[in-house]
Amino acid sequence: MWPCISRGRVISSTDSGPRAGQAFVLAAGVGIGALTAIQSRANGSLAADLGSGLHAAVVSFGVGLVVLGLLAAASARLRRAIRSVVSGLRDRSLPRWQVLGGVLGALFILSQSVSVPTIGVALFAVSLVAGQNTASLLVDAWGLGPRGKQPISSYRFLSAGLGILAVVAATSGRLGSEDFSLPFVLLVVVAGIGVAFQQAMNARVVARTGEPLTASYVTFIGGGLLLGVILAIQTVAAGSTLQPLPAWPLWLYLGGLIGAVWVATAAWVVGRTGVLALGLLTTAGQLLGALVLDLLLTDVVDVHLLVGMTLAFLAVAVAPGPQYWRRSR
Repeated sequence: MWPCISRGRVISSTDSGPRAGQAFVLAAGVGIGALTAIQSRANGSLAADLGSGLHAAVVSFGVGLVVLGLLAAASARLRRAIRSVVSGLRDRSLPRWQVLGGVLGALFILSQSVSVPTIGVALFAVSLVAGQNTASLLVDAWGLGPRGKQPISSYRFLSAGLGILAVVAATSGRLGSEDFSLPFVLLVVVAGIGVAFQQAMNARVVARTGEPLTASYVTFIGGGLLLGVILAIQTVAAGSTLQPLPAWPLWLYLGGLIGAVWVATAAWVVGRTGVLALGLLTTAGQLLGALVLDLLLTDVVDVHLLVGMTLAFLAVAVAPGPQYWRRSR
């Protein structure tokens, strides 16, 4: 699970040289998970101001596209990578299914927008991770990502279960207050499955271009267009108008910037760890980030969150199996 890839060559986790690089990869996975906690607060606050989670999602995608456009204007390498994706689609050397990550990303945002008001954040998180971890086992086993096939071992199966249990434990104090709705829960589970496939698709795009930010372009263009069309149809059908964007505070618009960084980093990490490992790392990071934010903003430590975070990091440690740790020693 943990071997790295460098220029198409698999590097054993036991090699002394790549150990620092491997630690950086794992830290990057946890780091973007922690950023998700900040992104959720920013997008949630923006949605409250606009009165629409879907409108907030479209704004978030728009901010991300503006940031990516500025980066492309300043980077010739990034422009070449984008042209490589376009030419690959034209000559069919890049399969079209590999650029559908944006559509699956839009499905995730859409499921979040329509389900959270009914089932709550806690049940949404549990349902999402359940779908994501289960699908990640299959995505890795089928070899859809650039790392090739990673068979389902008992340790990988156990780590996926621990990852789900971690989120259950972290949200157990709030699960009882949610209104259970089977259709919405199933929608979120499907969105979680889509997230697992999205990571594999984005990693394939990065493997072709060598530029992680191309995955952000694919995701934000595809997802932004789809969500924009849905928002336009919804607005026209309801005969309503969109709320004006708030001018302050500016941190409300951090969601798009974090999203662009998240997608690019995730696509880079997943090519070195696999889809399941990325999901476990980001789950652990998200719980860690939520714990730190609660401590900073409320000066209170949520015991449920602390237990969940511990289980999440245990899941990360279990996944490679005991042979990895014996070789490391």
